[in-house]
Amino acid sequence: MASPAEQAGTRPQALWANAQACRAAGDAAGEVAALEQLLRQQPRNLLALIRRGDCYAAAGDLRSASSFYQMALRSAPAAGVPSETAAELARARLACDRIAAQYRGYLRESLAARGFDPAHSSRRFAESVDLILGEKRIYLQEPKYYYFPGLPQIQFYERSDFPWLDRVEAAAADIRDELLAVLKEPSAFAPYVRGHSNRPHKDQLGMLDNPAWSAFYLWKNGDEVAANAARCPRTMAALAEAPLARVPNRSPSILFSLLRPGAHIPPHNGLINTRLICHLPLIVPGKCRFRVGNDLREWAEGKAWAFDDTIEHEAWNDSGETRVILLFDVWRPELTEEERALVVALFEAIDAHSGRKPDWEI
Repeated sequence: MASPAEQAGTRPQALWANAQACRAAGDAAGEVAALEQLLRQQPRNLLALIRRGDCYAAAGDLRSASSFYQMALRSAPAAGVPSETAAELARARLACDRIAAQYRGYLRESLAARGFDPAHSSRRFAESVDLILGEKRIYLQEPKYYYFPGLPQIQFYERSDFPWLDRVEAAAADIRDELLAVLKEPSAFAPYVRGHSNRPHKDQLGMLDNPAWSAFYLWKNGDEVAANAARCPRTMAALAEAPLARVPNRSPSILFSLLRPGAHIPPHNGLINTRLICHLPLIVPGKCRFRVGNDLREWAEGKAWAFDDTIEHEAWNDSGETRVILLFDVWRPELTEEERALVVALFEAIDAHSGRKPDWEI
């Protein structure tokens, strides 16, 4: 049985003091032994974790050092720590950043030596490198209502995949003229996110009934808004070849989407992953950004794109003027004609069971 003196020597405070004494004396092995014993008793001791990381760094094992620094950073309480500990945590964070930068440089140099060029090599592989280095995070489809399995996880699609968008872009000036006529009547636009009297009130990330994000619908949830569509015949003609996602009571929706100066649409996910959303920018004053997953872009007037809105996305208008785009939804190109028909049948059955039109927003 250990004597009282021996027991006192194994208490956390004594072990920490021993580790500090060994460090001051240049006894690396003694310091490691004391820290290991201390961390067996207190696995989340912040200072001991950081010092253990220092020992690994001094021995040239940077990956192990980083793991201890990161454990300390993850274990730090949100409520704050003493100033000495805070300074050590800041040092650990800088060390992690330095080690990560060294590793990124090493890995990219090694790949470059084997012929990898992010600008010209496989885009998918380039993204995998960004992910393994922590420069991007994994974003996946997370539809709020319906998930069709087996579809590729693509944030923005290649513009060349949609030759029918050529006709839409070619008509951008005509579409913009029709939009400008509508904009002469500010009351024509209504908040994009509307509440439903038969559903509980939800904040909708602050966008519920918020005119900062407003819409003028030509089609809404599968039904033509006849009076509005009649005002924009050239817009509708430009979409004649688009594979609009025709699902009764749900899609397509075709609208002018307006974002007021300073507005921010918070991160959110769309309803179903069997369609894509298309944007044709019409009025873009600059400083207007759009993010889908890891991909952040700026709208450019007359340049269309298609994206998967079930992947988290958000938008900003940091300018002092209004931004307006044409927005519409199309079938995902990976779906067969049979699968599209079955999706329609599914939603028709759902609506027949409820006996009423669904509460649905694009």
